[in-house]
Amino acid sequence: MRHGSRVAAATVLAMAGLAALAEPAHAAAALDGRAMGLVWCLPFCGLLLSIATGPVFYPHVWEHHYGKIAALWAALVVVPMLALFPFEQSAGALTFTMLGEYLPFIILIFALYAIAGGILITGNIHGAPGTNTAILAIGALLASFVGTTGASMIMIRPIIRANDDRVHNVHVVVFFIFIVSNCGGALTPLGDPPLFVGFLKGVDFFWTTRFLFTETTIVIGALLAIFFCLDTALYRREGRIKPDPTPDSRVGVKGLSMLLLIAVVVAAILLRGSWKPGVSVSLAGVAFPLEDIVSNALMLAAGLASLRLANPLWRAQNGFNWGPVKEVAKLFAAIFVCIVPVIAILAAGRGGALAPLVALVSNADGTPNNVMYFWLTGALSSFLDNAPTYLVFFELAGGDAKMLMGPLSLTLTAISTGAVFMGANSYIGNAPNFMVYAIAKDMGVRMPSFFGYMAWSMAILVPIFAVVTLLFFTVRAPLAGW
Repeated sequence: MRHGSRVAAATVLAMAGLAALAEPAHAAAALDGRAMGLVWCLPFCGLLLSIATGPVFYPHVWEHHYGKIAALWAALVVVPMLALFPFEQSAGALTFTMLGEYLPFIILIFALYAIAGGILITGNIHGAPGTNTAILAIGALLASFVGTTGASMIMIRPIIRANDDRVHNVHVVVFFIFIVSNCGGALTPLGDPPLFVGFLKGVDFFWTTRFLFTETTIVIGALLAIFFCLDTALYRREGRIKPDPTPDSRVGVKGLSMLLLIAVVVAAILLRGSWKPGVSVSLAGVAFPLEDIVSNALMLAAGLASLRLANPLWRAQNGFNWGPVKEVAKLFAAIFVCIVPVIAILAAGRGGALAPLVALVSNADGTPNNVMYFWLTGALSSFLDNAPTYLVFFELAGGDAKMLMGPLSLTLTAISTGAVFMGANSYIGNAPNFMVYAIAKDMGVRMPSFFGYMAWSMAILVPIFAVVTLLFFTVRAPLAGW
């Protein structure tokens, strides 16, 4: 094992030893969002602006000090929170976030990144429009079974190599984030973290398949059609392109044994919802269920095992390195800390500083406004972590899984699709987005800036979401469900 691999493995293992690793059962005292003003949102906004402007306006400083900059914004939340709120509340909220949300998040990222790095797709896959569209379609299907993170880690390097001879290839990665890293994960709770949160709250495993199938098919179909037309136009404009640098050989897959480790990760995720021993470990007033500890330990073990079992030559040919994981780990640690007060304010509902925003999800007669549930869940999921955002709006809609799967199924559909689909609106809307961005940049793709990517998403995704709104979430909603 290379030194970088040993360091990364040791780091993750040390983090895992801190305590429990997944969705905590409860916190002894929740952070009171009613006592927080909008000023508590400023560190999160400042962190977003730093991520957006750093690589553009001060790239050299950002490249070498982005971790310190992110830590500074996080400190502007932690220090005042510990000083101004009861220690039990502030420590419990931070423990919940870092051990209950961030730690399993980064373990999952580590495991899938390490395992996928041992799978090598060989041969000369030429990035013609039809081939690219087929790869994106396969990735979308894969995303609902191994998760958007797993599918992204498996498919991103092959599609970049397939287009390494193309003059225009940025759009390929952008659409990859749209389709594989986000929208493709809408059909099962395994696909995207928000849907898994719903599964843990009592939503049936196959409810998402039944009720989100039509919406997902339309969105992915529209994206694939737009991509094919755009890619065809750019491909023709390129004319005679330079020789494909990928070796000319038959297409094949090496490292298929890694799929067994991915199966372990999937099984570990399913374990959370199926095994309830009723045992938990408490830390800082937060209870961590045993099934979550075991589940995340299995995922960690699968990732570490891949470092031993995968062929080092195949990793080298994949261009595998720990740079993208380090970048995601540092930036998302700060993001998870900075969204603590934002989520608390949202959770306060009509009693919080964002009450006008929360009030928008109800009609005058008290019935849910499904259009606003879709757009508000989606808008916040574009910048906040989409799993806790889903949970906030799930609770605002009543929090009763049986009601939400029955009479309020359209409301749950709006919340679910908003969280999953609109995670594609920015680089930080969903975990794989930034990972794919970092890998593509590392492989030489000239990726757009934070705002440049949003220009793509606003031009392509927002009109599609407007059509989804008209088809599914207006008064009649003629196409909702099966």
